[in-house]
Amino acid sequence: MSFFNDVRPLFLRLVRYTVRMPVFMVIGVVQSILWLVLFGQLFQRVVQIPGFEAESYLQFLAPGITIMTALFGSAHSGMGTLIDIERGVMDRLLVTPASRGALMAARVLHAGALVVFQGAVILCASLAMGARPGAGVVGVLVVLLAAGLLGCAFGALSNAIALIARRQETVLAAMNFIILPLTFLSGIMMSAALMPAWIRRVAALNPANWAVVAARAGFEGSDWGAVGLNLVWLSLFALACGWLATRAFDRYRRTI
Repeated sequence: MSFFNDVRPLFLRLVRYTVRMPVFMVIGVVQSILWLVLFGQLFQRVVQIPGFEAESYLQFLAPGITIMTALFGSAHSGMGTLIDIERGVMDRLLVTPASRGALMAARVLHAGALVVFQGAVILCASLAMGARPGAGVVGVLVVLLAAGLLGCAFGALSNAIALIARRQETVLAAMNFIILPLTFLSGIMMSAALMPAWIRRVAALNPANWAVVAARAGFEGSDWGAVGLNLVWLSLFALACGWLATRAFDRYRRTI
């Protein structure tokens, strides 16, 4: 119970910080809506290619852009940890009786909650543009769940890299090196049926693609088996990244 009681104020501290400095969150949402508009217009005729799995590219793209936002939005979560270390905030937190696991769990949950909020705004924009979830509210919730799990996973991974490297430039370079290939080796913008065979094989091992498959199938209400299976894989990946972040945090504590 101590762990959960400690997570709450630490999580709320990060939420208050985000509310007071909302610029990065707002930029992420606006940029994603621009992607939705521009990609939706630029590639709208791709649905005419035989074998494409949707009749409307906007309908196809909406869950994909939500997952893409989660991927990019959580990738720099470790920057906040580095700022706290540089300003001495982390040292002050470590001398309190707060659970050490709660210090990292709060950051991971904050990364997930942030991308869920951004995803909800993006889905509202896509609905205003004409996208319609085949599974209704349940489909929207599945998309947000997939985005939240992916956000927690990459938020934890970003924090792990930050605690090991302790340089903002390294976090930026490492996460960009990771997330850009994952984006294009997934079904975020293109139907799996039209991908080269080798990309399909790589995508089957790609956590971003697990999130996309679950989100899109849930949004359409077309394959609940795929939703469940990919959410399980995504949950296991998030747990693995959380464990890695915890180990990196323990390593950081031993060096101070």
